[in-house]
Amino acid sequence: MKSKTTSQYDAVIKICKDIFVKKLKDYGPSWRVLRPSSLTDQIFIKAQRLRTIEEKGISKIDEGQIPEFIGIINYCIITLIQLKLPPMVSIDEKENIDFIKLYDSFFEQAKQLMEAKNHDYGEAWRDMRVSTFIDMLLMRILRIKQIEDNQGKTLVSEGIESNYFDMINYAVFALIQLGVAEE
Repeated sequence: MKSKTTSQYDAVIKICKDIFVKKLKDYGPSWRVLRPSSLTDQIFIKAQRLRTIEEKGISKIDEGQIPEFIGIINYCIITLIQLKLPPMVSIDEKENIDFIKLYDSFFEQAKQLMEAKNHDYGEAWRDMRVSTFIDMLLMRILRIKQIEDNQGKTLVSEGIESNYFDMINYAVFALIQLGVAEE
């Protein structure tokens, strides 16, 4: 039997994947031209907007926190896909890649990480505030930018990919806290 967390996580995956698939049909994999550092900046913009909305208590664009967290999740997975694939040689290049299969694979890896950490930490995230998840996202983004500036080299820290997986999970937890995955 699935745990409550696993069921809620799966519900968030379904929502995010649905949007990813629809945008893939609308735009194709146009994001393939973006460098990982550009994707990091896109995630930063979304996280910064979340913080600004929270601090000001109002947004002038009629989109709240939920679409931004979904966007962060999808951009993190897109970045993981970009890191796995060789760069596009030309914008006219036609690729025979199953992006949905790659998407599912990375979301499954994030879910396995969440389950392992939940085992060790006892679901401490359930007592955390959404504002903390936003701060943790921003911190991870700054870490990634520093690692990118260091050409991917670290002395004792985890690499870039682990930070993207953590950000996926922080954003999923925030969406669960916001009631997106209610049964």
